[in-house]
Amino acid sequence: MIKPTLILIHGFRGTHHGLAKIAEYLPHYNLVIPDLPGFGEGETLPTYDLDTYVEWLHTLVSKYDKPYLLGHSFGSIITAAYAAKYGDTIEKLILVNPIGAPALEGPRGALTKLAIFYYQLGKALPAPIAKAWLSSHVSTLVMSKVMTKTKDRKLRKFIDQQHIQYFSRFHSADSVHQGFVTSVTNSVRDVAGHITIKTLLIVGALDDITPLEKQKELVRLFPDATLVTIEGVGHLTHYETPKDVASAVQAFIKSS
Repeated sequence: MIKPTLILIHGFRGTHHGLAKIAEYLPHYNLVIPDLPGFGEGETLPTYDLDTYVEWLHTLVSKYDKPYLLGHSFGSIITAAYAAKYGDTIEKLILVNPIGAPALEGPRGALTKLAIFYYQLGKALPAPIAKAWLSSHVSTLVMSKVMTKTKDRKLRKFIDQQHIQYFSRFHSADSVHQGFVTSVTNSVRDVAGHITIKTLLIVGALDDITPLEKQKELVRLFPDATLVTIEGVGHLTHYETPKDVASAVQAFIKSS
């Protein structure tokens, strides 16, 4: 029996390792989990804007016969834009913790602008200093601890270690800056109305990046989408509740 193919696209500054826990609960699929260009072992692109990411993904998807496509966080922006343009090449779309509202708008807009400055400064620094600045364990741990919602100390330690180990595996200060700008100047909301294939949104009830209220608004913009909410978790469902994510994915793929 041939396993159906599921392509998984990770989030900003991550690598394929971030989706490994979900993959453990999806043994009945042919899983394809690349590193995004600009990160880990991913390709080097001439530019890291959304259109270029979408064309990179098109080359990958074209190797398979209508695979299922999943994107987490920043990966949701890329996969949603892909589905809006090339929806006939994939079977269904799954968005995990989708970025459902523009980061430059709303109460977090000021923090986003501060983060843009952080990456701009890194880009302006000499390469060795830039790498140290953008790979700072302090800033990585602050981000990790803010987004982690579990009270399990062992799991919290694991998540911190994952972020420290893999969040510095970007190619250059310029590529990570471009990637960040792409992540905060686009959202799934921009293309939701143009995605005609069946879509599943899996969200954490405590997500700080796109609050649940905004996710409920987002799902209504799709022609054919459903929303699954996982309680007690925020943006890191791929680490904190991977089994729940995988169960939702399997149920959606099997549904008519």
